[in-house]
Amino acid sequence: MWNQRYDVPGYVFGTEPNQFLREQVHHLQPGMTVLAVADGEGRNGVWLAQQGLTVWSVDASSVAQTKARHLAAERGVTLHFECADMLTWDWGKQRFDAIVAIFIQFTGAADRERLFSAMKSALNPGGVLLLQGYTPRQLAYRTGGPNALENLYTGTIVRSMLDGLDIIQLREHDSPISEGAHHHGMSALIDAVARKPK
Repeated sequence: MWNQRYDVPGYVFGTEPNQFLREQVHHLQPGMTVLAVADGEGRNGVWLAQQGLTVWSVDASSVAQTKARHLAAERGVTLHFECADMLTWDWGKQRFDAIVAIFIQFTGAADRERLFSAMKSALNPGGVLLLQGYTPRQLAYRTGGPNALENLYTGTIVRSMLDGLDIIQLREHDSPISEGAHHHGMSALIDAVARKPK
């Protein structure tokens, strides 16, 4: 399914990084090891590498990763690419200084707890998790994201999934975004920044 989505001319979600991620750059320092979860065509992972970070870009689509490799070459940066299903990938333990999870709503409630548990375990003590997703109001906007209600986040869901981390920011808001053809227009968003205790 994901290969079919990305097997089109151009970049489905554009080549510029997510706006929320750009706004959180102060949490990131050159030399940090960062995981870009479900990084697709690499717009976020490549930008992270441009900030001087050591980046693992993981995605289930080989087609998307081919595009990501081209983008990285164009921008003159190197990333570690892995093509894998995030639900079966070996995340490791205390491996990353930061984890970036932008619009990773490919799973419903049944697998969401497993996914978040893996992210929390993979963070180093003191590491930061940056998350942006869609809330249920997005179903009315229809400007991107999943059509399944169970895949969408509420503040209560995110707070529960981040249990054990110190939440720095948790905010729901409606804002316009412009990220290629598939994320475009007014959107119902939720942003979270959380840090693993040292």
